[in-house]
Amino acid sequence: MRVLISTIAALLVTVSQVMASGGGSTEPVSILMILFMGFGALILVFQLFPAIVLFVGMIKGIMAPAVKKDEAAAGSGDN
Repeated sequence: MRVLISTIAALLVTVSQVMASGGGSTEPVSILMILFMGFGALILVFQLFPAIVLFVGMIKGIMAPAVKKDEAAAGSGDN
């Protein structure tokens, strides 16, 4: 137990030093990085539309009244 506590304490000390070091780099943003992020956003947006259509269809199917087997057989003409 003492080893676990000392390991966690050592990790917290090193992580706090890294987090406090700040982000002094002011590198320019690459156009390729912007295009890559935009492409990823387009993939998410284009997958959102079929997901919404599928979700609405699923909700309609859940909320629709249940058809009994007798009514389904009478409606299909299979006598």
